[in-house]
Amino acid sequence: MDGEDCSFPADSSDGHSQRGSVASSATLSRELQLKARHQPYKLCRQWQDLLYRFTEASEEDISQDEPCLQYRRNVYYPKSKELQIEDEVVLRLLYEEARGNILMGRYPCDPEHWTTLGALSLAIDEGTGLDGQQITTTIRGKKLSSFLPVHVAMGSGGLLSTLRGKSSRQTGLEQNLFEEYRKISSPAGNSPEPTQLLHQYLNTCHNLPYYGCAFFGGEIDKPVQGILQRAKRKAVNVGICLEGVYVMDVKEKHVLLGLHFNELSWDHSYPEEQGDSHILWLEFDGDEDGTPVNKLLKIYSKQAELMSGFIEFCVELRSASEGGAAAEMAGEVGAHQQPGGQDGNNKNGRGGRRGMLRRQSSVVCSRVHSLNTISYVDNGKEIKRLKPKRAASFFTRQVSATTYSAATYSAVQVTESLEQG
Repeated sequence: MDGEDCSFPADSSDGHSQRGSVASSATLSRELQLKARHQPYKLCRQWQDLLYRFTEASEEDISQDEPCLQYRRNVYYPKSKELQIEDEVVLRLLYEEARGNILMGRYPCDPEHWTTLGALSLAIDEGTGLDGQQITTTIRGKKLSSFLPVHVAMGSGGLLSTLRGKSSRQTGLEQNLFEEYRKISSPAGNSPEPTQLLHQYLNTCHNLPYYGCAFFGGEIDKPVQGILQRAKRKAVNVGICLEGVYVMDVKEKHVLLGLHFNELSWDHSYPEEQGDSHILWLEFDGDEDGTPVNKLLKIYSKQAELMSGFIEFCVELRSASEGGAAAEMAGEVGAHQQPGGQDGNNKNGRGGRRGMLRRQSSVVCSRVHSLNTISYVDNGKEIKRLKPKRAASFFTRQVSATTYSAATYSAVQVTESLEQG
């Protein structure tokens, strides 16, 4: 199905967001958003080559993998335009995609979010007129994992703790779902319209900063616990959208790092030897015992080159749209500026040093303290060498005052003296 056949509001701000949804070729190994010039049949014939190049799938899995053509949300389509859609068919397609990402844990969310979304999903699928017994029967018939994230519905922990607490835990989840559903349901004749419920579901998802991201698979180093312990890696999902980059723990279902584009620099490095991985480097501000430092995170992935290119494209697209908006507002800003440029230093804007990240308990917030990063100060000197293998300094770039200027996005300059490991 083509996005132009549906009722998406046109966006004349750029040439990339006019179609709210596009065709996407996908399997368990790889997802690929198609452009207008792509021919699905040709891509299907090249599918195995793409899997060899961009995934870690085994030869057996690749030989048995068969892509399917799906109707998906366009990564470049702005959230604000989504709220203007009134076509119920289109809203349901967006709802099904968002719901799938919630249930799979691709969109990490806190209990208040997944309970609300689960109740809305129940109301959308079954209506708002169910009584307590009907709700219980429906939930148990379809299973909790049809309304709540799988890792929440199934629980975690050892076998004994799971068996011992499963019944009471499920009862508690069902009760919370029921109470949230009652807030949505209303007296007969006053029930919300389906489009209203669909809008409410999508609007709740919009509160998650990574809604609408394109996702890539990768791994990062785990922090070393002891001198003799071998370095291990953990699987992560990397979500990239027009707002920024989000690194999420696949197992724990929470955000490890979330950065807007004005808070990071990035680069991609190719393998130096046989068996090495492609690496996406993310640089951001941090703190080491009260000292402001720059941190580097290594993301190992065959898709690192794709991620780097996608980040660059999003940055350019965002800069172009912001430049157009700035030009429109130039007259108003000039009229209201104070003499002498007293308001010229925007402490919270992109003109100053990037804002420090804060640790919070929410699964949506970054957990920088749990990352294995390379830390260095502005002159390029490392202050904490995590896994040294060479004597040379890791970082050689010179930081100038213009590094953090309003329109500057700089990629990390990876040189021959990179720390490996």
